[in-house]
Amino acid sequence: MSFKRLDAEDFVVSATSVQSTAWSTNEPILTTFQTSSVQTSGTSGNYYISVYQVAATLDEAEVQFDITYGNKIGSGSEFFDPSIPRLTPATSIYGQYRTMVLEDENSSFIYGDGTNTFTPNDFYALSIDRARYKEKLFPGTFNLKLINGSNTIHLTDNSNSTNIATFLGSNRVYQIISGSNGSPYDTTGYVANSGSYGLFLPDIGTILLNPAAINQSIEITPTVTSNVANGTNQSIIYDAIKSGGSFQLNAQETITSDFVFVRSRNSEFNYSSNPSYISGSTGEIIFPQFINNPQTYVTTVGMYNDANELVAVAKLSRPLLKDFTKESLIRVKLDF
Repeated sequence: MSFKRLDAEDFVVSATSVQSTAWSTNEPILTTFQTSSVQTSGTSGNYYISVYQVAATLDEAEVQFDITYGNKIGSGSEFFDPSIPRLTPATSIYGQYRTMVLEDENSSFIYGDGTNTFTPNDFYALSIDRARYKEKLFPGTFNLKLINGSNTIHLTDNSNSTNIATFLGSNRVYQIISGSNGSPYDTTGYVANSGSYGLFLPDIGTILLNPAAINQSIEITPTVTSNVANGTNQSIIYDAIKSGGSFQLNAQETITSDFVFVRSRNSEFNYSSNPSYISGSTGEIIFPQFINNPQTYVTTVGMYNDANELVAVAKLSRPLLKDFTKESLIRVKLDF
């Protein structure tokens, strides 16, 4: 075994972006949507509906995303206590997303930008299950089809028509528009007097839909009277998603790689360190032909720290012949 200390210029750091589908089906488009009667009738059903790719009773069933409804003034769900008005699951959901997205408990959600903005009291929220993506969602791959009767709308984010990233708090945000693959069908993809169709937040796996804009396009609207049965408004948008039968979304991950260049010059690593190479009694090379013309085969690169501890091993695909007439450069890639 021979050792050589690596120099600073032997190390290079690189970052590569990798895409994959967000769904457990390994297909880019989710076409089947199922719910669990156990979940919807349980305590959690008062707050959200979990959506599966197959019947929830099957072993392969996995949550793909959750649907919830938030209302600033508490309309659209049942009171926690009839003696305390405006305190409902819808209020709790609105406050939760306001804290998570806006990072300000006194702010309100605004859909659209420029002269066409809208500030409603409510939203539908689609929360992509955390197991569906490693780092973040990939802007431009969000495509959602909603159908109500004979009315259809295709939604996407506006990442292809946005040159400068916009943030809400510390979260990147894109407007949801009428279009496909990150581009609008018309000038902006907005709805007159209602702003955009919602907000796409790729870094936290969240999609907020604007009920007013959706109502103008496919004529569905949440029930915003007081003390409405929990789950009513979640089911409204779920039915439109299920009827549409097409939800496309990819995940994105940045993989950081360390490249280590291991160089052996013509005068290095030509003699084997195998004990059978030399005489045990005299320390002389057993085979005289290896004295002036030695040959070795490089098969493994081991990397050690300053404490002489082995921290990484790289195996070559085939042995590499080395002698005084050859130099080698081996690139080792370490992914984190």
